[in-house]
Amino acid sequence: MIRHDVVVVGAGCAGMRAAIEAKRRGVDVAVVSKLHPTRSHSGAAEGGINAALGNATEDSPESHTFDTVKGSDYLGDQDAIEIMCHEAPGDIYELEHMGAIFSRSDDGRLAQRPFGAAGAPRTVYSADITGNVLIHVLFEQLVKHEVKVYEEFHCTQIVVDDGRCAGVLAWDLVRGGIHAIEASQVILATGGVGRMYYGTTNAYACTGDGMSLAWRAGVPLKDMEFMQFHPTTLKSNGVLITEGCRGEGGYLRNSLGERFMAIDAPNAMELASRDVVSRAEWKEIADGRGVDGCVLLDLTHLGPKKIKTRLPGSRELALDYAGVDPIHEPIPVRPGAHYHMGGVDVDIWGETIIPGLWAAGEAACVSVHGANRLGGNSLMETITFGRRAGQAAGDRVRSNGDSGARIEASVVADERRRIAALLGAEGGERPAVLREEMAKTMYDKAGVFRTESALTEARAAVHALRDRARNLQLEDRGSLFNSDLVQALELEAMLECADCLVTGALARQESRGAHSRLDYTERDDDRWMKHTLCWHDGGEVRLDYKPVTVTKYQPLARSY
Repeated sequence: MIRHDVVVVGAGCAGMRAAIEAKRRGVDVAVVSKLHPTRSHSGAAEGGINAALGNATEDSPESHTFDTVKGSDYLGDQDAIEIMCHEAPGDIYELEHMGAIFSRSDDGRLAQRPFGAAGAPRTVYSADITGNVLIHVLFEQLVKHEVKVYEEFHCTQIVVDDGRCAGVLAWDLVRGGIHAIEASQVILATGGVGRMYYGTTNAYACTGDGMSLAWRAGVPLKDMEFMQFHPTTLKSNGVLITEGCRGEGGYLRNSLGERFMAIDAPNAMELASRDVVSRAEWKEIADGRGVDGCVLLDLTHLGPKKIKTRLPGSRELALDYAGVDPIHEPIPVRPGAHYHMGGVDVDIWGETIIPGLWAAGEAACVSVHGANRLGGNSLMETITFGRRAGQAAGDRVRSNGDSGARIEASVVADERRRIAALLGAEGGERPAVLREEMAKTMYDKAGVFRTESALTEARAAVHALRDRARNLQLEDRGSLFNSDLVQALELEAMLECADCLVTGALARQESRGAHSRLDYTERDDDRWMKHTLCWHDGGEVRLDYKPVTVTKYQPLARSY
């Protein structure tokens, strides 16, 4: 039996930041990850990380707080938002001291670029590879602090013993076999679930593993209906073209050459919030003013020097995947599933209702993003709330010692039998077939715009897919490097998350942030300014609700 004081599941920015902070508390910490840490999806974040440093223009944490509350369409919990925005500057300077190389302005200070729906240029960046820089810096710190990493271990279960989290069970992808890893405190930081959609910026590993694990263990998932669509992704493969392109002055144009954002956001234009820009693009395409199912992101007026120094990664992606050089011609883009505002319901320290179980980053819903996330706030959330979860979990071990919760041998035996049955099943369907059907269903029927009829069809389709997924057949029956098995486990997690999303979306009869209903076009604060909770009820989704925390800002109509 493997045992540590704190086990962090997931090795992106939130997971590694949590592990580092817990280790600083002098406790035994380990990270369990189905990927090598530097392959985590946090590395794909491009445009930057938000903090009110005031290096470009006057700015303040209070302004950052208001912009985030407004951007959330007033569904974000304002106590959590205040914490993130006030602690963000200190977190940025700590990352810099760790070795993060951020871009700088001519006067030597950290450069800050404008991002959507921000009242000031507050996005700190490393050209357009910010996440890649941060994830390598954090991995260096993980090595420096001698944190044990169980690399290519896929968690299959959170074990609860007498009401407390006792640890996790994980499948060893390299050597095969289920391992029990006991811990007094477990932090989930497994990222999002964008792969439930056909057109997505997310890596193939973003399959909602931690959300599903927590849901089955008895923790509610919060605000799952809110999936953000990023306005600028490549049509061919969903690869992200950073919001930094628009922050640096890029234009969105339709087939007529018009900057169509003048209609929906005459003040902010291309830098309106992501939900507003995505809907505007979708309408242009639907009304016949698109270009082969896309709109155009025009950077040509920025000039070669600016593109090569500020946006080199975006140019490379456009050249490689679209055959377009943005120095000379615009990039075809369209909205793609990007970020899940929902996740495991946690408090401002990342703790769930199960003692000893925590969550941080995109896997969690604290909730700082509400119904719509502002660009640059996701990386900041991973750092701030990853740090806070690691600090709190480490301090809990120091003050309370061993929790006493244990993983019984019978639990491990049951999980081994479950995996063996999956490996040996005959006559079922291939996981990839169901995965593709799910992804297309979600993109077509629970996308940028939604209706009751489409969501009803999506829910029926997801339920049918969950039934069919009980009878899968794997081509690979072995235990070594069995990616077929991993895909089956990921499919189960995604279908559970998809069920939560469409069930919550069907019930929410309003339009708010990323949840846009064509049959309920207005925001309804009297009935729906509340968080959705999805509970596990015998494998089915049971809905409940909880109030939004309001400290200073009463809801107002959003305009940009």
